[in-house]
Amino acid sequence: MAREKIVLAYSGGLDTSVAVKWINETYDMDVIAYTCDLGQGQDIHAIRDKALRTGAVDAIAEDARNLFIDYFVWPSLMAGALYEGKYPLATALGRPLIAQLMVRVAREHGATAVAHGCTGKGNDQVRFDVTFQTLAPDLKIVAPVREWKWTRTQELEYAAKHGIEVEATKKSIFSTDQNIWGRSIEAGILEDPWVAPPAETFQWTVDPKDAPDEPEEVEITFEQGRPTAWNGVEMDGIELIEAANKTAGKHGVGRIDHIENRLVGIKSREIYEAPGAVLLNEAHKELEFLTLSKESQRFKTHVSQTYADLIYNGLWFSQLHQDLMAFTVSNQQYVSGVVRMKLYKGGLIVVGRKSPHSLYRHELATYEEGDQYDATAAMGFIKIHGLGQTTQAKHQLLNTKGGGRPRLELPSIIPPDTAR
Repeated sequence: MAREKIVLAYSGGLDTSVAVKWINETYDMDVIAYTCDLGQGQDIHAIRDKALRTGAVDAIAEDARNLFIDYFVWPSLMAGALYEGKYPLATALGRPLIAQLMVRVAREHGATAVAHGCTGKGNDQVRFDVTFQTLAPDLKIVAPVREWKWTRTQELEYAAKHGIEVEATKKSIFSTDQNIWGRSIEAGILEDPWVAPPAETFQWTVDPKDAPDEPEEVEITFEQGRPTAWNGVEMDGIELIEAANKTAGKHGVGRIDHIENRLVGIKSREIYEAPGAVLLNEAHKELEFLTLSKESQRFKTHVSQTYADLIYNGLWFSQLHQDLMAFTVSNQQYVSGVVRMKLYKGGLIVVGRKSPHSLYRHELATYEEGDQYDATAAMGFIKIHGLGQTTQAKHQLLNTKGGGRPRLELPSIIPPDTAR
């Protein structure tokens, strides 16, 4: 009788390599290893070959970068999603896509279970599990690292005993994850929030003090909230983000140090490197200042926060996401134009913006010739605008007790018994 099949999210690292054999022994299942390229800079075909050598009955590797950018990264950018105002959600955005593609593979190969290498302390376990439960509630979920609770030494011993190849026998100084939208770095010395990240923390950004001594300006074109051109040259998403990462990183832009509130109830110190994401988010926000109405722009801030929380918390495939995306698409229909940004020594400054849908009108804003603003209307507007406050002042706030001149009584910040 053929054994049941399980699809494992396979990275080629120690945990998932050990998981292949461990699942064989513990669950008596054949493992299909799944690897996708989200721009993490690895040879996914070499990872596929390693999975087969490690004991997987089949291994699948595919390039999902365009899917990731078009259907996950750009929507989050359009929504202005920055978790707690800082994190561009690179790793968090990748998990629902990987899980979705794993469900597809499970259906194609008749698998009855899916597995991932997440620990029991992080957010990624939630993102994977909730996506699996939503898209394929019939599939069993296996999380070996969450179950075996080994030390790294015990893992290495297991690997040696079973002839599993590992690239290192010594613990890395950090725990990292990356895709084209950003890098996440944690653990080790970074667990002390008082300690500055050492130089080896960063790979995509130079130290601002070592950045070029001359500033550089770049122009980014957006169409309905999505970046479409870099310095006037139309590019696909991969090319544009790579150009943004390279240029911003060269100038030391994109380093994020965040004391983050994890979904599982703990605070963690996270370092992120996201040069392109930081640059594109800032440019996008500046274009919104030009093209969105005051009311739409301010309401959008609430949507942005909710959208970021939704991604971070693993609820990408929720109805709420569909609802927020419908608002975002409508909200972004006039967010088209060009933004010019200056990069210098870790700094990012907007120096120009233009749009065919601009709500900034020179004929209304200018104090020079051509002014079309009707200043005579201001007096009546001011009177009506302040009517409520002046009425309250007249009948409540102006105090005439004691026979003196009317005065406005305001609460004192000094307790009465300490006043001099």
